[in-house]
Amino acid sequence: MLIKYRRVRLRIYRGHQKSCIHHGTGRSRDSCRCTWWVDGVIDRKRWNKSLRTRNRDVALDIVREMEVTGEVIEQPPTAELVTLSVACEKFLADSSARGLREATLYKYRLLFRRLRNFAERSRILLIRDVSVDALRQFRATLPHRGTSANKRLEELRAFGRFCWESGWILENPAGRLKPRKTQDPPREPFSEEEVKRILVAFSQYPRRGNTDIERLRTLVHLLLESGLRLGDAVQLRRDSIVNGRLCLRTEKTGTSVCLPLSGCLLEELQMVKRTSTEYFFWSGRGKLKSCVGDWQRSLKRLFRLAGLPNGCAHRFRHTFAKRYLLAGIPPERVAILMGHSSLTVTLRHYARWVRERQEQLEADVRLVQEKYARYSLDGGTLVQQIQ
Repeated sequence: MLIKYRRVRLRIYRGHQKSCIHHGTGRSRDSCRCTWWVDGVIDRKRWNKSLRTRNRDVALDIVREMEVTGEVIEQPPTAELVTLSVACEKFLADSSARGLREATLYKYRLLFRRLRNFAERSRILLIRDVSVDALRQFRATLPHRGTSANKRLEELRAFGRFCWESGWILENPAGRLKPRKTQDPPREPFSEEEVKRILVAFSQYPRRGNTDIERLRTLVHLLLESGLRLGDAVQLRRDSIVNGRLCLRTEKTGTSVCLPLSGCLLEELQMVKRTSTEYFFWSGRGKLKSCVGDWQRSLKRLFRLAGLPNGCAHRFRHTFAKRYLLAGIPPERVAILMGHSSLTVTLRHYARWVRERQEQLEADVRLVQEKYARYSLDGGTLVQQIQ
């Protein structure tokens, strides 16, 4: 490759080692692990140096920078020693030191495990050899779609930014990846008829194994009345209920939630079978994620018995928001009850259930309809106004 610019005349080539199978053949293969070199003239000086990178895209970026500045730019020598596995471990250690939640760390560990497997198949060892094209190929192998795929892209960008800030790479290759075009699924709450079908389905629930139907019924009533996420409900502590009020700090956003519970639900919580002295629905032993998965499977069976194959625990939270908004509760108060970090989150997902907003929209539409009802379609003769 020959590049000309003013006083600069440069070309890059593979500096094949004697141990390389392509040594002396004049061929440059993608599987070759030899570094790229630059050869040319800058200000009448001859330069023939290694660029200290095996990534062709990075080498071209260095040469383009040399074209503009007229100076010799080299990769940081320490970057050559940092492998992809070491970079992943250092990122996880830094994330743990920053106090990220265990659920977030679990997602990073799963992503890095897949990334290392892909790098092993593609013969990528060093972090600086991870190119934009390689990340595109890796993203195509991920099973995620829609919003989940964009979440994985955000994690890749965070990892690339960490490597760039550490000085291991010249730029963040994940920053060039474009997100998928997705559409947020509508927040569909349960209708009141569907809620009745769910409560009736308890009589059909099979009584076998370790399933405690009374505890499951109490959990459903808690989700409907409090609007908690399933993870927060499962790890609900007994000391979180004081004087008939539920007070806790949500796991996801860290916001405080405090609301009174009905007397019926308080009695059910007191009568629920005790598996722990600290929690209502978790023994406190083992991982919380495993316990949440067990309750999800129990709820999934309940939804199938109720004729709701698409039911999920989070729809109870949507039902809670719908009930309060239709009752005329201002959305800023509903945001506090649901533990949202801001009012914007509540309005983005549940605006169509705000009663005053919907009444105002209907009034605006009727006003325009009445204004133009006296005109015919062709804009000519007057017709009788529609009452």
